[in-house]
Amino acid sequence: MENKIKMLIAVGAAVTANCQPCLKTAVSQAQGTGAGEKEILEAIAIGRIVRKGAMGKMDKFASTLTGKDVSNSDECPFGSTEEEVKEWVEQENECDCTKKEVEA
Repeated sequence: MENKIKMLIAVGAAVTANCQPCLKTAVSQAQGTGAGEKEILEAIAIGRIVRKGAMGKMDKFASTLTGKDVSNSDECPFGSTEEEVKEWVEQENECDCTKKEVEA
């Protein structure tokens, strides 16, 4: 399989996994293999479709476990403050998979 195809798969997988550092790395590497903007956007769109399907299934599963419809709730059940969310977002800019690749 060509490296460009592998990196486009990584882009879609990163979106599906909701891993921002992975997506940043995958997009950069995909661009480095010659993937164009349209190809990267298509990979992102496919990842979003897969994520949406998985999210719907997970919401249904969580609802059966809790007896409450969790699919329509945008509120954090743990009451995170805006400051806590900002702190979490600003954490380390690389995921473990990127670190291992760099160390190798």
